[in-house]
Amino acid sequence: MADILSVGIDIGTSTTQLVFSRITMENTAGYFSVPRVSILDKEVVYKSRVYTTPLITPARIDGEAVGKIVAAEFQAAGYAPRDVDTGAVIITGESARKENAAAVLEQLSGFAGEFVVSTAGPDLESVIAGKGSGAFQYSVDHNCAVVNLDIGGGTTNMVLFDRGDTVSKGCLDIGGRLIRVDRELRVEHVSPAAAAVAAAVNVRLQAGRRSTLAELRCVTDKMADLLAQALCCKPREGLLGTVRTPESSWLDLQGRRVSRICFSGGVADCIWRADGDPVPYGDIGVLLGRSIAGSGLLQAIPAIRGRETIRATVVGAGTYTTGISGSTIAYARELLPMRDLPALKLTAGEQARCISGEGAFLAEKLRWFLDQSGADNLVLALPGESDPTYGEVAALARCLAGTLDRVLPAGAPVLVVLEQDIAKALGGQIEAALKGRRQVICIDGVKVEQGDYVDLGKPVLDGMVIPVVVKTLLFG
Repeated sequence: MADILSVGIDIGTSTTQLVFSRITMENTAGYFSVPRVSILDKEVVYKSRVYTTPLITPARIDGEAVGKIVAAEFQAAGYAPRDVDTGAVIITGESARKENAAAVLEQLSGFAGEFVVSTAGPDLESVIAGKGSGAFQYSVDHNCAVVNLDIGGGTTNMVLFDRGDTVSKGCLDIGGRLIRVDRELRVEHVSPAAAAVAAAVNVRLQAGRRSTLAELRCVTDKMADLLAQALCCKPREGLLGTVRTPESSWLDLQGRRVSRICFSGGVADCIWRADGDPVPYGDIGVLLGRSIAGSGLLQAIPAIRGRETIRATVVGAGTYTTGISGSTIAYARELLPMRDLPALKLTAGEQARCISGEGAFLAEKLRWFLDQSGADNLVLALPGESDPTYGEVAALARCLAGTLDRVLPAGAPVLVVLEQDIAKALGGQIEAALKGRRQVICIDGVKVEQGDYVDLGKPVLDGMVIPVVVKTLLFG
C-alpha cells in the first residue's frame, strides 16, 4: 500500500482556494497474479480559507498576491512543496481569460512539487467540479443520470454523468459576479454577457448608474431561464449562443432522462437562501440563486445539493485529477517525472495501418503535429488491442519505433500510452527495435483525447505504476 499527497489550487473568478488530499493505492491482485494496482481511497486532509481572488486590474491577476496566499496555506497545512506528489493548479471561470493567466500558472507551479497540472478550460472544469460536488458519485451509487451545474462568479460549468460515465459538458457565461453593485445598487461593473442578457429584457445597466432590485431580478430571472434552456436542449441560437463560453462545448443530454440536478459553486448556497440581504457580496449571486430556486428548472428535475458547493472545483482538482497507469508497463525510470506532453491520438483504423506496416502516413502526421504544437516531443496515444497476437504486437512495435526514430529530434525518448493492457509487451518490442538509440516509456490503462496534455509522475508501489494526469491546457 502507498499514499501520495495531492494539492488542488483553484484561482476562480471570485475566489482562490487550496485543498490537500491523500490518495491511497494498493496492489489488489493475488500473490501469484499479475499486479493490479487500484486507488482505494481519496481523503481531503486540509481545506484552506476561501480568499477573494486578488486582481491588479480587471484584466490582470495579482500573481504575487496569489503566491503569498498559496505559501501561507502550505505553511498552515504543515506541508512544503517537496511533500507534494501530484495535483492541479487551475485558473477557472473568467480568470482563465485574464491576460497573464498562463504566467500566473507558471509562477505557482513550484508550489506543487515536481509533478503538477497547470490547466484551465471550461470543459475540464465542468468535470472536475462535478466530481468534487459529489454528482459523479451520486450517478454511480444510484445508477442514474445526473447533471451538475457549478455556478461560480463568472461561469456556469455543466456536466452530465450517466452511471459514472462522463457523457457531455458545456459552459455558459452566467455567474454571480458578472454584475457588481455598491450598497445603493449603483452599478460598478457589467460583463459583456450580462449586458447582453440585460438588453434582452430591456434593462439598462451602466457603470455609475443606479439600478433597482426589480431590474437586477429581471436579469437574473432571464439567466435562470437560459440555464433551463441549455438543459432542455431548446434551440441554441440567439441569446443562449451569445452567453456560451468561448471554446466550450454544448451540453447534450443525448436523449437521456436526467434523474437529478446537482448544484455547486458559490451561487449554489444562495439557491436555498430565501431571506436576508439580497446583495451581501456586492453582486447578483444571491439574486441569481433565488431566481434559480423559483424557476422551472427545479420543477422539471429534482434537485440535490452538492456535497461540496463553493469548494467543489478545488476539491475535484486536488482529489480527482490523478489516475494511475496499468501495471503491465515499460519505462525508463530516470526520465520521470515529465510534464505538459502534448498527446497525438491515433484512431483504431490508423493503428491497424501501423500494424500492417504503413509508416509514411504516421511520419507525416507526426511532423505536422510537432510543427503545430511547437513541442520537442509528444505522447503517441493508441487504443491498443484487447487480445493481440505476438505478430501484431511485433509489427506495431516495428512501425512505431522506425517512424518515431526518424521523426523525433535526436535524443528525444519514445513515449506511448495505450488504453488496453499491452504496454509491457509493446514497450519491450519497441526497445528491441530501437536497439538502444532512444529511451522508451510505454504505459497502459490511460485514455486521452486529441489535444490533451499528459503528466507522468514518479513511479510508486515499488515501481509497479506511474501516476498519470490527463489535462487540457486552454486559455480563452
